[in-house]
Amino acid sequence: MSYNLFLGIILLVAVILILIVMVQNPKGGGLSSSFGGGGAQSLGGVQNTNNFLDKTTWTLAISMFALILLSNFSIDRGGDKGPILKETLNGIEATTPAPVAPDTTQDSEQ
Repeated sequence: MSYNLFLGIILLVAVILILIVMVQNPKGGGLSSSFGGGGAQSLGGVQNTNNFLDKTTWTLAISMFALILLSNFSIDRGGDKGPILKETLNGIEATTPAPVAPDTTQDSEQ
């Protein structure tokens, strides 16, 4: 798979995750409270709606995390090129520099 395909899927999952989180209400409101009366019975009740939203949120979050990690492997890194550090250290000798003698001259103008 190419990186652009991963990016598109990640964006789609992110938008759906945002919508699912916005529908939820931690105080018992949100989507599950709008199905009051007979509407709640047809969808399996308020508790089942909350469970569905919770499971969907966790599933989307975990899948987005996995997609982001997997997209790292689809990035083109330039093929057989070696590390840049090896190429920059060619021709550099591994010698220690000569010690610098302290300056012993004094200014006579003081």
